[in-house]
Amino acid sequence: MADLLRQGSQWLEQMRTAHCSSPVEYRRPPDAVVVNATYGKTDFEVADESGLTIGSHVWDFLILADALGFEPEPGDVIAADGRRYEVMNLGGDGCWRWSDPYRQTYRIHTKDIGADA
Repeated sequence: MADLLRQGSQWLEQMRTAHCSSPVEYRRPPDAVVVNATYGKTDFEVADESGLTIGSHVWDFLILADALGFEPEPGDVIAADGRRYEVMNLGGDGCWRWSDPYRQTYRIHTKDIGADA
């Protein structure tokens, strides 16, 4: 019997990539690859030494793992819409997480580091 949930998830990921994404350039010097990515955001809170909680967010890019072909690493750069975004660790959670239960799509955490020259 076919796994209908897996098939449905794969179809949704293909539709998201085909209709809700934009081309970006993923850079890991000396190489660069153009892939489609969907923009996202992750909210998080950080507590300082005095117990004060500060809320913020990071820019996320959802990219199919098969399209990227390798695991994201801190320090990689994503160029999109004339801006550069550096892949960064988010607390103790690493620089990416799976965006779906079938491990098809990376949710890559980044910070805006300025205009793309």
